[in-house]
Amino acid sequence: MSSGTERRPGAAGPTVGPRVEPRVEPRVEPRAETESARALAEQVAPVVEALPGLARVAASAAWHTGEWGVRSYVRSAKRLARAATDREEAAHLAQEATEAAQVVSDLARAVSAGTPVGTALLRAAESLGAVREPTGRSGSPVVPGGLVDRDEPQSQSLRERGAELLERSRDVWSSEAGHPAYERILSELAPDEARILVLLLEKGPQPSVDVRTGGPIGMVSSQLIAPGLTMIGARSGARFVDQVPAYLNNLHRLGLVWFSREPLRDPLEYQVVEAQPDVLAAMHSVKFAKVVRRSIHLTPFGEDFCRTVLVDEQAAARTFPAHQAPPEAHSGEPAPD
Repeated sequence: MSSGTERRPGAAGPTVGPRVEPRVEPRVEPRAETESARALAEQVAPVVEALPGLARVAASAAWHTGEWGVRSYVRSAKRLARAATDREEAAHLAQEATEAAQVVSDLARAVSAGTPVGTALLRAAESLGAVREPTGRSGSPVVPGGLVDRDEPQSQSLRERGAELLERSRDVWSSEAGHPAYERILSELAPDEARILVLLLEKGPQPSVDVRTGGPIGMVSSQLIAPGLTMIGARSGARFVDQVPAYLNNLHRLGLVWFSREPLRDPLEYQVVEAQPDVLAAMHSVKFAKVVRRSIHLTPFGEDFCRTVLVDEQAAARTFPAHQAPPEAHSGEPAPD
């Protein structure tokens, strides 16, 4: 029997020594991956910055495409409506539809045969007559964007313009209002002239006087001293009152007013005019003077112009003071001098 710890045969004793912790190395990103990521970011950055602009371009293109589609639909609807009542228009429409179908068929065959799509589309556009002819020498290339709208104004003969005018007169879908000359007349009016027209429309005909020589000699041979004196400038609120004679001449030239030799029915209309300084000065410039009463009226054309252009729709429906029609409107003859 022995002292100490009994060791079994084959059993290994405990290992005594310091404990070693595993060392964790920091992960180093490869340099190649870092550079590729940076290059990708540089390539993507311009695209990201351009996204708002691209969105605007896409929205604009979609808007114009929709607008063109609506305009084309309206034109097609009008043509179909005319074709329903006009045999010649129906024949033209059928012929154009046949030609368009043939062009589409030729386009499909050209693309299937290997022709580039752009070249095939250009040839189809030329067949339909939608490409502007080059203005330079023959054989010059057609630039992109050479498509023109069918509604683009082109030089037409007077006969063609007359035929187009008659065709528009048969268009039951037309919504044109007012005479075509109204737009041109507006460009030839001064602001004070518009005020004068509104005064004539709302207040009616205006008094006008001529100052002539009178007395015994005036009964034989009367001379004109001051013609067409009125209070239209003051009553209309014109800014340049001294230009009223020129304003009235321009309105007469445009066919909006006319000068009557007849006085107004109410003689009280002339009392204030005859008391004006310019009338009194003309009367006192000679020994014997007389006043000839006249009036200024809107023509029927001028009255319709004022209702259509110078007042709103509610005011245009009102009843305004009546104006006398010029003598040529009744007899067909020009007014005597």
